[in-house]
Amino acid sequence: MTQTQTTKTATATAIYSLTIAPACVLRGQNALAQAPDAIARFGKRPLIVGGSNSLATVQPYLQPILEQQQLQSAQAAYGKDCSETSLETLRAAATAHQADFIIGVGGGKALDAAKLLAYQCQIPIVTIPTSAATCAAWTALSNIYSEEGAFQYDVSLAKCPDLLILDYGLIQTAPQRTLIAGIGDAIAKWYEASVSSGHSEQTMIIAAVQQARILRDILFQKSAAALKEPGSEIWQEVTDATVLLAGVIGGIGGAQCRTVAAHAVHNGLTHLLASHGTLHGEKVAYGILVQLRLEEMLQNNQLAATARQQLLKFYSEIGLPQTLGDLGLGNISLAQLQLAAEIACNPQSDIHRLPFKVVPEQLMAAMVSTTAPVGELRVKN
Repeated sequence: MTQTQTTKTATATAIYSLTIAPACVLRGQNALAQAPDAIARFGKRPLIVGGSNSLATVQPYLQPILEQQQLQSAQAAYGKDCSETSLETLRAAATAHQADFIIGVGGGKALDAAKLLAYQCQIPIVTIPTSAATCAAWTALSNIYSEEGAFQYDVSLAKCPDLLILDYGLIQTAPQRTLIAGIGDAIAKWYEASVSSGHSEQTMIIAAVQQARILRDILFQKSAAALKEPGSEIWQEVTDATVLLAGVIGGIGGAQCRTVAAHAVHNGLTHLLASHGTLHGEKVAYGILVQLRLEEMLQNNQLAATARQQLLKFYSEIGLPQTLGDLGLGNISLAQLQLAAEIACNPQSDIHRLPFKVVPEQLMAAMVSTTAPVGELRVKN
């Protein structure tokens, strides 16, 4: 057998694991009220994990279910961040309560902590998002941060949640800013997946990239109207897009369709204390503009330039940040900007899924010129 034949045989017999979707998704205006039996089938001693605000918000929704199903629950707050320290505390709480399943409630960091806790304890997980700011309720992935809120690394989980409950009434209690941030996080799927995987010939990756394009189009067409009519049918459709469809894309396409330069920029910015007042999706939305600016400067990509101008108009319409100043970072020092850029360009960074090399100096130039006119400030490799 030749070397070529050996390689082809190895490729043909390779096994790929896909964690595409939760085992069950319940969604609707009063989805939680309809979910007692679905929740109770996982056990009798749930540990409810979330932030202190989310735990208080969801209590009126969950308490009737806990009483009706005679579930012996306990609560545990995850702290400020999904960190190694907070996870150690949560594991102790799960052990002390003898929890047989986890109910995660809240936003992205709370749900990431709850999912990883369930994975480490090898027990089922129910996710109940309290905002539409991310697709964390869907995915088999948890992001780990430092105690100071700086992104450290992510953990791939063995499966997506066992049950996801998307209650529109509960989601509507969140500030509208969270849905806007969710739109920014979700629309990044197209710009990242298309540049990293748009030329793939693999069936599942082609499907993921095309789903990302559909997601982008839905958000372009419906976001502005949805934000004007909270709770309406079109608002529910945009919520589905940010929480559910965004998760589908990462599940089908895997890591290479999930994060590229936009998320790398987010990760770098989290190392600046001044960025902690902004949401994940707001930093990612800004990161998309940075990625497109890199494509424009380093590849003379006029399609990227056009896409950036289209996004700037869309961002203005719905209120997403366009510059470092919009993120509250207009007065950071050159050293702070360089720190964020160097972290975003570290050897393990997702930015290296771009089809061209990027160094910190080039990234810094892009970060300060996200609203520049087309063709201005071109940087050579």
